[in-house]
Amino acid sequence: MRFYLPGICGYGLSFQLDGFRVVFVTLAVLAWTMALVASIEYMKHDRHPGRYYFFTFVTLFATLGVFLSADFFTALIFFEIMSFTSYTWVAQTEKEAALRAADTYLAVAVIGGLAILMGLFLLYHMYGTLDFEELGRLTQSTKPTAMRYAAGVCILIGFGAKAGVFPLHIWLPKAHPVAPAPASALLSGMLTKCGIFGAIILAARLFAGDQAWGTLILVLGACTMFLGALLAVFAMDLKRTLACSSVSQIGFITVGVGMCDLLFGEHALAAHGTILHMINHSLIKLVLFLAAGEVYMNTHELDLNKIRGFGRKKPYLAGCFLAGALAIGGIPLFSGYISKTLLHESILEYGGGGWIKFLEIVFIFSGGLTIAYMTKLFVTVFIEKNTDAALQERYDANRKYMKPFTAAAIGIPAAGLLLWGWMPRRLMDMVADFGSGFFALAENGEAVHYFNGENLLGAVYSIVIGALVYLFFIRGVLMKKNDAGAKVLVNRWPDWLDLENTVYRPLLLRFLPCMFGFLCRILDSLIDMAVVLLRKTIYRDTPLPRYYSEGNAFTRALGKVLNLWRDLANRTWRRSHPVEKDYVHLLAVKSDEIAQSNVIITRSISFGLFLFGVGFCLMLFYVIAGDLHF
Repeated sequence: MRFYLPGICGYGLSFQLDGFRVVFVTLAVLAWTMALVASIEYMKHDRHPGRYYFFTFVTLFATLGVFLSADFFTALIFFEIMSFTSYTWVAQTEKEAALRAADTYLAVAVIGGLAILMGLFLLYHMYGTLDFEELGRLTQSTKPTAMRYAAGVCILIGFGAKAGVFPLHIWLPKAHPVAPAPASALLSGMLTKCGIFGAIILAARLFAGDQAWGTLILVLGACTMFLGALLAVFAMDLKRTLACSSVSQIGFITVGVGMCDLLFGEHALAAHGTILHMINHSLIKLVLFLAAGEVYMNTHELDLNKIRGFGRKKPYLAGCFLAGALAIGGIPLFSGYISKTLLHESILEYGGGGWIKFLEIVFIFSGGLTIAYMTKLFVTVFIEKNTDAALQERYDANRKYMKPFTAAAIGIPAAGLLLWGWMPRRLMDMVADFGSGFFALAENGEAVHYFNGENLLGAVYSIVIGALVYLFFIRGVLMKKNDAGAKVLVNRWPDWLDLENTVYRPLLLRFLPCMFGFLCRILDSLIDMAVVLLRKTIYRDTPLPRYYSEGNAFTRALGKVLNLWRDLANRTWRRSHPVEKDYVHLLAVKSDEIAQSNVIITRSISFGLFLFGVGFCLMLFYVIAGDLHF
């Protein structure tokens, strides 16, 4: 089903409804509903709740517009609206850290939007359309050109930045900790999927079956998958850990997008795994961020050492958080296991040389790191006691820590995660089949035996790796004894590995302005030097036979006559009142004034004639080109 609104923004807006879009529109409405219900309690004491709710609804409108778009122009319009309205979420508290994170978020959004726009200019120049389906037909039978790759890279930069793909992931770890928890759930769970939506369009329409493009996406996905998990292991902040986790899970999804291109024609496993992990990640982050919001509302802290032990006697919150943790860790019987199994199976189906085997190792190891950092969070918040005994007593005594409607907002998606994992055939496979047409699948492929020995073994490998990382690295390296003899987490991540502060900000705010300023000064000096050189050589000034300081021959002759008359008068009838005027100088000044006036008048006429000539030529060109007859 397609719907077109002509004349809007010149090009018109085009929308389409299919299985994939129905799934993610429904998911977006569910996520916004749960987040808004949780916001009632979370935003109760905020200074600007009206602003928050207004932009939350506008962002929902823009997000639905992205998912329903049928061409790149419509997607860009709503994508930019979504970027600017969600900026207010990050800056909501108006604190210094929030405003700095909002600046980063806005910079990434603006640069990404400009990159997409440049890519769209190139696409329209090549094919004369931005419609997804038409682009798919036009590019299906032709080999990719350098210009198509250039357009694809520009568009990928914009959508990849919103998705949080490496190396443009820098906004996620900074934005999520400062944004309200319900907004963080939507930023992580839904807005990143708008970026993935663009990446899927490129893979399934513009570069369907292109091995080079698939390899590029696969490499970016592998880097994002591993780096995000590594950052989450080192993180000391509850919401920052979840934000870095989102980076990693986006990497898993991006790997699936890359495998769709490499396996094109037989990419059912990759397509199904991509769809399901997108859904799973949205539900998981909805649960985890809303749970983190409850922790923050009651403690006003996010530091893991300070919130340690808060959830020890809170079984409902612990159960919901555990459901999300087990799902994102890919533990069997939970939804994340199904989607990760499909993605892993797609890697095994492709086979290939050593680099695919290396990718499989990175995939399993990243899954192990996921289990390690989620274990760190769960043990710290829900099992261990706080090092401050009095604080732990206050935590344990706080039984009315959550409103019933907030509990429902967390519990409903948590129950969905359990239901998904327990009935993968009846629910998950059905949804994956329903939305897989978006990936240009000819058929849905054979059913996967999710719980056979090979697939369970992959999950076991990740569990073992996660246990080893947690026991030996997190508890051994990332923890030390404080003055009271209790073990606390310490920040071991080097400051110089912060890409934003060590690369992007110095590059954009210092190095590039300094470099271009230096180049401009050199170019300016070169022009001056060239002018001097030309005047000394080719256009050397001709020396005059005699130099006169003022006027011309006529003014000098007349001035001398008048000076003689002045001298005669001063000796006779004007002896008592002599005249001191130099008529040579006065006539020279008057002559210069007249000459300057003539030059101004002449130039004005010349300029007018020039404009008339240009306009006349343009009129002739228009008449000839338009084949007009008078």
